[in-house]
Amino acid sequence: MYVIQDEFPQVAELRYLNHAAVSPWPQRAVTAINRFAEQNARTGARDYPTWLKVEDTLRERLARLLNAPSSADIALVKNTSEALSFVAFGLDWKPGDQVVISDEEFPSNRVVWQALEPLGVKVIQVDLHQGDPEAALLAACGPRTRLLSISAVQYASGLRLDLERLGHGCRQRGVLLCVDAIQQLGALPFDVQRYQCDFAMADGHKWLLGPEGLGAFYCRGELREQLKLHEYGWHMLEHPGDYQRKDWQAARTARRFECGSPNLLGAMALEASLSLLEEVGMAQVGHAVEERVQWLLDGLDTLPGVSLHSPRNPTRRAGIVTFSLAGWNNQALYERLRREQVICAQRGGGVRLSPHFYSEARIIEETLQLLHQLAAG
Repeated sequence: MYVIQDEFPQVAELRYLNHAAVSPWPQRAVTAINRFAEQNARTGARDYPTWLKVEDTLRERLARLLNAPSSADIALVKNTSEALSFVAFGLDWKPGDQVVISDEEFPSNRVVWQALEPLGVKVIQVDLHQGDPEAALLAACGPRTRLLSISAVQYASGLRLDLERLGHGCRQRGVLLCVDAIQQLGALPFDVQRYQCDFAMADGHKWLLGPEGLGAFYCRGELREQLKLHEYGWHMLEHPGDYQRKDWQAARTARRFECGSPNLLGAMALEASLSLLEEVGMAQVGHAVEERVQWLLDGLDTLPGVSLHSPRNPTRRAGIVTFSLAGWNNQALYERLRREQVICAQRGGGVRLSPHFYSEARIIEETLQLLHQLAAG
């Protein structure tokens, strides 16, 4: 069973509130990488078949985390952008087709769709500040709309969308639903079946506590073969170990999106990190994240001159709190906090704080005390 102090020794040195950007690894991920490196140094690829089994375990963990029907629905990808590109350039677009997104998306979930404009695809960006963001998104889905692509949680404001409502609305309209889950997966429970997602993707280096360079791509089983492939190699074949086989075909599972040699180094670390989330349980993780966000909000409310850029409604937020402070330039405030070992980010017209389930109350209290000092001048 996990012990916070053992898994995250850096909590004694840093006020780490930047999980919406890049998270520190738990100690078990460090141990897994060290063990893997030692095996490489001593025995080379002798145990390669055993290493590949870690990929299978990782897909199974990700399937449970996403509540996917099967691990066959999960591809291991380099990052969220790659998975989005698989969807964007895999679908058969026709001139006049439309994609609906929000006006707050991270570039990964905007640029990839705008790249389709030379094919005659129109990208519609919806203002989420209309009182009812789901209604606005669904209202923008007209007869030519093929796909709605939305972040589960907006990276700057921390606004969380009602994915179940969006999924139901998309089904009624015959629109595909693509969810960038990077700011929710690992912070709060996530359910591709309840949300009726056609596609969902997330990197491992944020709330999943893993390394950069490895993420998950969920593709609904009925849609896998509808996505045209643009990458080919030995690993994506139905019979990847039969090197002499001439009558090859792409794998029937989501492994069809994994063209070449796997990122086993990343798989070792991410599989270990996900084992921690499973031990704790996503219901408990989500409760702890919500609790810490509330601590931050309560403390910020006592600050003179604070402006909150994140939702107060618990149903509209995940792990992100973005704010600005009167009398402080955001860049200057961010740099001052960093000098005091408050690890955060500058996003969305303010400074973004993002605690995880293990973040100690002391870290939040010390950060709020520092902000009180800065607000007082």
